[in-house]
Parts: sequence; structure tokens; C-alpha cells
Amino acid sequence: MLSSFVRQAGLVLLPVMAVTVVPNRAASEDVLVFAAASLATALDQVAAAWSAETGHRAVMSYAGSSALARQIQEGAPADIFISASTDWMDAIETSGDLRSGTRRDILGNRLVLIGHGRDAGSLTLDENLDLVGLLNGGRLSMALFEAVPAGIYGREALTTLGLWEDVAPLVAQSDNVRMALGFVAQGEAPLGIVYATDAAAEDNVTIIGTFPEGSHAPITYPAAITAQSESAVAGAFLEFLSSEPARAIWQEFGFSVID
Repeated sequence: MLSSFVRQAGLVLLPVMAVTVVPNRAASEDVLVFAAASLATALDQVAAAWSAETGHRAVMSYAGSSALARQIQEGAPADIFISASTDWMDAIETSGDLRSGTRRDILGNRLVLIGHGRDAGSLTLDENLDLVGLLNGGRLSMALFEAVPAGIYGREALTTLGLWEDVAPLVAQSDNVRMALGFVAQGEAPLGIVYATDAAAEDNVTIIGTFPEGSHAPITYPAAITAQSESAVAGAFLEFLSSEPARAIWQEFGFSVID
């Protein structure tokens, strides 16, 4: 589902645009990681644990997987790419921007509907859900649903449940899932679709319901070393992502770990 960035006709777009800042090129003993925004809180801790164990530094750049993939294709000096979807990893593998034999699936996640505040209640997410009525004139906050994995999964789930056609004109799109989460946390949108791990990282939202697994493709995070990487420790960091210390951190933040 790698289509053009976003068709704005008939959509309401919140007036915020994310700018990805690429850190200075890491030294050969460091590793520069381009990672999906939904990984930020947990991956920061994984990187800190790796640094404490090895003495090397992991420099993080977070954004939507689509934006990061495009930057890598344009020559951004990333050593490792961790995507929130297999599609965007497929894209940079096809363009020759991955080091052969390094790609692996490391994590899984769940897709949820969230509400503003800590007492938003709970619902069953099925074809009987009156999502438009629940919005009550407000907007449904989502990541870009033609480019960003969380948005793509969200549109797929709503389409499967037969809810997308009615709610599409009420969607407010953001450049990444953490921005979509923030709009609900701040009360600028009453409801949003994010990953379960994002909701767990924010005190001012409630998980209203979890989308059935069969309503969307499995949420999988692949990781790989880029073809242009010159880091002497990129391989060691990639291995650490699936180590026992990292596994404990991933699970603490609600990710499932793929063996």
C-alpha cells in the first residue's frame, strides 16, 4: 500500500507538520538508528542499556516509517532502519538500500482506539460501532493513512469493519502516530487510532477498545542495517535488539517480541 503521500480532498488535516531532523553522522564506534516514532520510549531505554553494556553510543532519529525510508533512499546516513511496517522495509530493500542478509522481524504490536482522558470507557470494536456518533462532531486522529503504517493499519481495520466510508471525512491526519496520540491527549480530538504501546506511554488517554487481529494485517516491526552504513558496531546493536535485556524492555512497554 505504498501510494502517494496523501490525497487531501474531503479530509480535515490538523495544521501541524513534523520535520525529521537527522543527527550528525555517528562515529564508526557509534550507530545512527532511524526508527518508527512508535518505538521512541522503549527504544530509548534499549539504546541506553546497550550503551551501558558496550560503551558505544546509539543516536536515534524518530519519525514516520515512510519519511525515514524516503530519507534513506535519498542518501541519509542511517546505519539501521527499524520500520513499523514490512511495506516500507520492502521499499528500501527493493531500492538496494539494505545490507544483504541483515533484515529480521523483531517486534509486534496491537492497534487500538483511544479516547481523551483517563475515564473514556470501553467498547467492543466491531461492525456495530457508531464511530461517527462517538465523535460527536469532533475529529478522529490518525497518522497519514496512505503512508504511515499506523494510519494504513487503521484505515484497513475500519474498512474491514465497514466503518471507513462514514468516518473518512472526519479524519484528522498527522505525520506520525505519536503526533496523532498527542492530539487526543491534548483534547484536540476526542478519539484516535494508535498502537497499544503508544497509548500505554501517555497518561491522558484511555484505550477504548482493541481492533480484532483479523481486521488488519499483522503489525510487524522489521529491522536491518542499511547498505551505506559504515558503523563498526551496527551489527552488534542489531543483535542487541533481540537480546534478553532488550526483550525485557520491549515487553515492559507492551510490545510482543518475535523470536
